[in-house]
Amino acid sequence: MTSTDALPALARLQRERDAARAELQEFTASVSHDLRAPLRHINAFAQIIEEDLLDMPAEIAAHLATIRQSAQLLTQQLDGLTALSRLAQHTVHLTAVDSAALVRSVVDELRLQHRDRELQWQIPADLPTVTADADWLRQVLRQVLDNACKFTRSRHPAQISLTWAALADRRVCLMAQDNGVGFRTGQASQLFKAFVRLHPAREFDGLGLGLVQCRKMLARMGGDISITATPDAGCQVRISLAADGQNGQGPAPVSG
Repeated sequence: MTSTDALPALARLQRERDAARAELQEFTASVSHDLRAPLRHINAFAQIIEEDLLDMPAEIAAHLATIRQSAQLLTQQLDGLTALSRLAQHTVHLTAVDSAALVRSVVDELRLQHRDRELQWQIPADLPTVTADADWLRQVLRQVLDNACKFTRSRHPAQISLTWAALADRRVCLMAQDNGVGFRTGQASQLFKAFVRLHPAREFDGLGLGLVQCRKMLARMGGDISITATPDAGCQVRISLAADGQNGQGPAPVSG
């Protein structure tokens, strides 16, 4: 097949992909919308029962509270799925992004958010400039570093460091390391599935969608994310992106 012959086939595949993406988005929006009304009814009528039966047995009150909590959780999950589906509609603006400035901004926010905790940050001054969508990369960094804060809650002090290394093919890797609770080897792939949690919800809050969103955003920016961990010894998150053309030599390359 010549390059000329391939053009119609490529255009057809593009149309089919766009149609499938539009259909998936429409389905997700429809499901999300149609499920919200019964959820509102469940929550509202459970609240009415609570208010009307003030002298109900404690066991019944606990059951109603569970119903309301479950309805609220499902509402949050629908919101998360809707946000996830909208990532495909986002126009990605790839530019040269100063990752050092983004990290400083995110860390400043987290310091304020966790000012009552003993958090020790180790952030190098020479973090590289990368090719990325600045808004999305900020969201990724916020999610990754916020997770590090969350899963080091029991550590005194909590230690979070960020390093980087050059990879082959003009790519760089940002590595976030913490001394948190970690998880068992072999479970990492589960973290990139919607609503999967490796720790009980009563210990650590969250929906189990943050890292799924990070992977989707990084994939559309031409990047990737991976995680390794050891139980009770923390974890390391590795974010790879294309380096900006103005980067210097940087540190020695490491295996990807």
